[in-house]
Amino acid sequence: MKPVSYQHTTLNNHKKLPAVYRLLTFFLLLVTGCCLLAADVYALDIKRVTFPNNLKTLQVERHNLPVVMMTLLIKASPLNEPSDKAGVAHLTSKMLSQGTAKRKAPDISEEIEFLGASIDIATNGDYTTLSLSVLKKDIEKGLDIFSDVLLNPSFPENEIAREKELLKGSLRQMEQEPTFVAGKTFSREVFGTHPYGRLVEGTLETIDAIKRDDLLSFYREHYVPDNAVMSIVGDLTPAEMKSLVNKYLGKWNRPKDTTVQKQEGKGLSQGPAAAPEKTRVVLIDKELTQATIMFGHDGISREDPDYYAVSVMNYVLGGGGFASRLMTSVRDEMGLAYSIFSSFTGNKEPGQFEVQVQTKNESAATVISEILRQVDRMRTGPITDSELKDAKAYLTGSFPRRFETSRRIADFLTAAEFYNLGDNYIEKYPDYINKITREDILRVAKKYLRTDKYILVVVGNQKKAGLTDFKPPEYVK
Repeated sequence: MKPVSYQHTTLNNHKKLPAVYRLLTFFLLLVTGCCLLAADVYALDIKRVTFPNNLKTLQVERHNLPVVMMTLLIKASPLNEPSDKAGVAHLTSKMLSQGTAKRKAPDISEEIEFLGASIDIATNGDYTTLSLSVLKKDIEKGLDIFSDVLLNPSFPENEIAREKELLKGSLRQMEQEPTFVAGKTFSREVFGTHPYGRLVEGTLETIDAIKRDDLLSFYREHYVPDNAVMSIVGDLTPAEMKSLVNKYLGKWNRPKDTTVQKQEGKGLSQGPAAAPEKTRVVLIDKELTQATIMFGHDGISREDPDYYAVSVMNYVLGGGGFASRLMTSVRDEMGLAYSIFSSFTGNKEPGQFEVQVQTKNESAATVISEILRQVDRMRTGPITDSELKDAKAYLTGSFPRRFETSRRIADFLTAAEFYNLGDNYIEKYPDYINKITREDILRVAKKYLRTDKYILVVVGNQKKAGLTDFKPPEYVK
């Protein structure tokens, strides 16, 4: 589980028969275009335009389908909210579609559905995105709704109260899931008071503490054009794009009395989370037949030059599915789990490294010891030529699948801008991976993997697991 959760709002409920046909047509067009897009993914011609209100736009023309995808990234996330109002970034984004100055929430849903379009809103640990998917012929109607949601949210009190109750109910329900409990606890232990250590949604207590004025203040401060970047992919010429953006977003300006809150001050992110000073083991007792295990520690940021070597290293360790060392050992050879995987979460600030697995309570100690052994093995000896070759082949070979649709390209463009990856990242990615050596893998394994100061969370029947007095094996520091 990642240290943040993702929430999506899709304004599309299939109530009217005409809309169903529009949606079917829209879907078929998307599927048809996948192969066409994948073929020339390495030749994206990205056109940059900065509008008078300082809104940055990135455009890629795609005229093979009469479809337009837009993704607007706002730098508004838990990194920008006080800890005692955790969840305000998420709740603000949720409320955008719950009423505007001229539309009520049902009106927004019905109008979008009638077009066979969709507006998606999501908040993660680093930013918030608003996305529009619409047929070319309906672009003006779609942008009229999209811009209204973005520029004129009314934050009605009754909808805020309803959304808060829905959020709290969802959190209570998720507390019944052992994987959720383990992931939430793990992130809190890894990050402490850092925003990455809490749920994007906040907690029952902090959600209750959020008032309408908090949402208004957060919106006014962060939902401004010079704090955003927009990507447009699809059947629009540059001239058409400029005309539409000017028409629907040209009047979007920063209120004169606001400045974007920097990541500093009480309750706000003040840089990377500190590494744990010692190993911490958290045992959560639940009457379950299986134990959910999460092992790991702090990790690496997305902008770190070592990110690519870490990606290759992690593929070999536990990110490569059935080809990984952890899967081969714990599943194939020991038969103690159906699945086990490792991952590095590359956020704006250093994220987390984790290994996650579920196994019988009685075999939990054995699996934990094996995780430690495999992590230490990565740190103390080089991988084989075959492992390096297979990892590179998979990572470069699967890369184009990330751009099979216009929607994926639109989402990627804004994220690449946010993480400073560069316009030529897609062309350069294979070289970033292919130049990695076995020596690079050993170097980053020693730097970013630890078998001494780590976090271990186990949710399960602790009596059967027998972990109360468990002493993990020690390895070379």
